[in-house]
Amino acid sequence: MDSKNNLIVGLGEVLWDVLPEGRKLGGAPANFAYNVRQFGFDSLAISAVGNDKLGDETLAALKNKGLDFIMPQVPYPTGTVLVSLDDEGIPAYDIRENVAWDNIPFTPEMKAAAQNCRAVCWGSLAQRNVVSRTTINSFLDAMPDGGGRLKVFDINLRQKFYTKEVIMESLRRCNVLKINDEELVVIGRLFDYPGLDMRNKCWLILGKYNLDMLVLTCGVNGSYVFTPGCVSFQETPRVDVVDTVGAGDSFTGAFCAAILKGMPVPEAHKLAVEISAYVCTQSGAMPVLPASIVNGVE
Repeated sequence: MDSKNNLIVGLGEVLWDVLPEGRKLGGAPANFAYNVRQFGFDSLAISAVGNDKLGDETLAALKNKGLDFIMPQVPYPTGTVLVSLDDEGIPAYDIRENVAWDNIPFTPEMKAAAQNCRAVCWGSLAQRNVVSRTTINSFLDAMPDGGGRLKVFDINLRQKFYTKEVIMESLRRCNVLKINDEELVVIGRLFDYPGLDMRNKCWLILGKYNLDMLVLTCGVNGSYVFTPGCVSFQETPRVDVVDTVGAGDSFTGAFCAAILKGMPVPEAHKLAVEISAYVCTQSGAMPVLPASIVNGVE
């Protein structure tokens, strides 16, 4: 594929999820880029790793996954997250601070990628430090608008690593918001949206920030995609859950890939739900997706 104006970028944290059974490569933007790539797009993971053994392992693992990256090595430790799972496979995270992905420098190579970018996904976590926050905003500023490009803010609230100001700035810069039901409650309190039910909160945010789409996931209670004047709902399939790590990122990746290939929102939504459900049956965030599903997206 000609990469000019066709790059799909996951921008932000890359890290190792330290699970009960061992370390697995992760980080929401890298997971997103990996999943989009399986649908035939040129994708990039943009982050930073340390000048350490784990940083070298990260770059080797990305190459082994077939994922292209821009990942400078910086004088901070490579990121790790201690992941504990409850009886239903739902993860809790202990995220190490002041690590490499908190200190992503904005490089000429990143600027060139932004100028050729068709879709980008970023979150709030990598903006907890001013260095990476500035790089993310510089990337978004360098990326053209229009032309069906997707600027996806997958809000991804973790612990207390977010502020109202950071969230508002990203809402102004995105045209697609991805959020879950628990995060929507937090945003409702943070932005003082009293007395509104879940759907009305979504309509309010969609209109206030002039979004093209708002994706709301509600775990076992299904998911919604709000677009101006229309809403799509999909039930969550019942599967044997191994863990849910990376399931939301696979949803976002599949949904974006389908939208970019011209699928209508309800069909793209259905595909995203199928992919996310499959990832829940696998261990870790970067499984190979079933060819039977991926090859059906033209």
